Amino acid sequence: MKKESRLFEQISIKIRNDINKGKFKVGEKIPSEPALMELYGVGRSTIREAIKSLTLSGILTVQQGFGTKVNATPNEPIEQRLRSSDFEEINQVRALLEQEIVRLATKNRTESDLETISKALEKRKLAIESESRTECANADIEFHLAIASASGNRVLADLYGSFTVIIRDFFAKRAPSGIAHFAMSHYLHQALFEAINNRNANAAREIITTILNNNH
Repeated sequence: MKKESRLFEQISIKIRNDINKGKFKVGEKIPSEPALMELYGVGRSTIREAIKSLTLSGILTVQQGFGTKVNATPNEPIEQRLRSSDFEEINQVRALLEQEIVRLATKNRTESDLETISKALEKRKLAIESESRTECANADIEFHLAIASASGNRVLADLYGSFTVIIRDFFAKRAPSGIAHFAMSHYLHQALFEAINNRNANAAREIITTILNNNH
C-alpha cells in the first residue's frame, strides 16, 4: 500500500513537472493511458491514481468525449479559490474526496485511528448537548479530519484539510438556528464510525453521501 502510494505521488510530480516544462500544453489533451504507462514506465492503476490526484488538485480536467486536458496553473492559493467558489461545486468535490477517504479508512484504519475518531465523535455529541454552534463546528471538522488521516493517504488528507477553510465559512453562514443540522445528522456520524470500525466500505460511502446530500 505504502509503496503504491509513493509511486503514484512520484508520477503525479513528474506529470506536473512536464506540464510546467510545456511538454503537455494548457488546454490540450495529455497522452492516453497506454502512452503515459510507456512514458513513465508504470502500470495502469498508478497512472489512474496520479491522474485522479492531479484532477482533484485542479491541474487536470477530465472532459467527456474529449479526454483529460491541462488547466491553466492557478496563481491564487487554493484556500482563496475555495472561498470564492459556489457551495454546490464545493460540496460535489468534497463528496468525491470523502467517498474515497472513507473507503480507504475502512481498509487502512488502525486502533489508534479509531480512538481518535471516537474521541472527536464524543466531542461532537457533547457540543450538541451544550448547544454551542462553534464547538459543534470544531468537533465536526475534527471528526472528518480524523477520518481523512485514517485513510492513510496524505494527499487526500491534505486536500481535505484545505476544504476545512470553506467548511468553517459555510457553518458560520448557515441559518442561526444553531445546532439543528449537527443534532439531526449525529446518528449518521455515529453510523459512519461504526462502518469504518467494521471495515464496511459500501456502508461508509453510502452514509457519507447521505450526510453531504443533506449538508445545506
